[in-house]
Amino acid sequence: MRAQVLVGPQVCRYCAAMSEPLVVIDKVNKHFGDLHVLKDIDLSIDKGEVVILIGPSGSGKSTLCRTINRLETFESGSITIDGKTLPDEGKELADLRADVGMVFQSFNLFAHKTILENVTLGPIKVRKTPKAEADKRALELLDRVGVAHQKDKYPAQLSGGQQQRVAIARSLAMNPKVMLFDEPTSALDPEMVNEVLDVMVQLAKEGMTMIVVTHEMGFARKAADKVVFLADGEIVESNTPNEFFSNPTSARAKDFLSKILTH
Repeated sequence: MRAQVLVGPQVCRYCAAMSEPLVVIDKVNKHFGDLHVLKDIDLSIDKGEVVILIGPSGSGKSTLCRTINRLETFESGSITIDGKTLPDEGKELADLRADVGMVFQSFNLFAHKTILENVTLGPIKVRKTPKAEADKRALELLDRVGVAHQKDKYPAQLSGGQQQRVAIARSLAMNPKVMLFDEPTSALDPEMVNEVLDVMVQLAKEGMTMIVVTHEMGFARKAADKVVFLADGEIVESNTPNEFFSNPTSARAKDFLSKILTH
């Protein structure tokens, strides 16, 4: 964890780091046919920690992210979230998924529902939140991500950056324990990337536990507590942003950074 001055809410972030990890991935293996895409993955994420997964295409980053709420199955190993083992299927899995927010490359908003309805749907249907309460919370979140004035519009009427910010608000509306981001800016035009990253940086500052797959190295430097570098389905290196970018220890990471940071 990054050094913090222990005042206000940061005290909680420090205390959380001293407790059990929120997410524990233990010896997870995953195959796509003959292709071994995740190889004995071990990774722990503390409460309030921001972990950035980076690596070349095909390294297993997105697959690892998607196993954390079983959007991808895995053959061996285990994943626990807040002390509970990730179930294979059924109501227990649905309940646990409700605690894990997910933001994808594509926005996955319901085209036939307004922005406000997109954000309130989960709390009303899954959490059984009264509509008035769900509406109030949704408006607060939409304001937080800067699109409250668009609440009555439909997704197609918004820019890509605005839609992705709505997708973040929709996930936050479920009060998740951890947020997963699978390359959330890769489908955006370049001028829209920063407006989404700014929201994510603010979430990090507020202590949201986040696991982020991204190619945005500037964001990794700014927001991460830990950078995890994957290649060929394995965790090759894990370190603080400063150490990873300034002094990578593996030849594979050095080669990756030499290519990505010079273009």
